[in-house]
Amino acid sequence: MAEALATIARIEGLGMIAIRADLDRAGDAIAEAAGLTIPGQTRIVTDGSRSLGWMSPDELLLILPATELAEAVTALTDALASEHALVVDVSDARAVFDVTGPHAADVIAKLMPVDLDDLPPDGLRRSRAAQTAAALWRIPGGFRLIGFRSTADYLRLILENAAIPGSHLAPR
Repeated sequence: MAEALATIARIEGLGMIAIRADLDRAGDAIAEAAGLTIPGQTRIVTDGSRSLGWMSPDELLLILPATELAEAVTALTDALASEHALVVDVSDARAVFDVTGPHAADVIAKLMPVDLDDLPPDGLRRSRAAQTAAALWRIPGGFRLIGFRSTADYLRLILENAAIPGSHLAPR
C-alpha cells in the first residue's frame, strides 16, 4: 500500500496571544516582553519554543507553550499599558496542524493559493486553505498551519484528503 504524501498532526499545548498596537511606537516594548525580535512584514521569528509572527501592519501573533501563556499575557499587558493596544489570549480560538514529510508542499499546494517556492524560510502567509482562513509557515520537515478552531474538523479532513497516497501533483 502506498504511503500518504505527508503526515498530518494536530498540535496541542500551544498558547497564542494576539497583539494589536502601533508597531513603530510599541515594537521595542513588545519585543522585550515577548522575548523575540519584531518580525518583518510577512515574516515569523522563532527562538526555541516561542514564535512571533507578523499578521498585519498592526498585529502580531505570539505562539508559545501553554504553560507560559499567563505570564506572557501579563508581561505584554504591562509593557503596553501606556499604549493604545490590545493583548488577548486567542489559544482556544485556534487549531494548529503540522504537515510534514517529503511531499508536504504538495499537500499545501492543493489547498492554498500560496507560491511555496517563493516562501522564504522565515516567511508567514495568511491565506485560505480551501474555504477557510489560515496562516502557514515553514517548520523543520514541512509546514505549520493555523486556522480557526471552529473549522478544525474541516481543516483536518481537507489536509488528510490532500495527503491521500498516490495523489502527487504532476511534475512541472
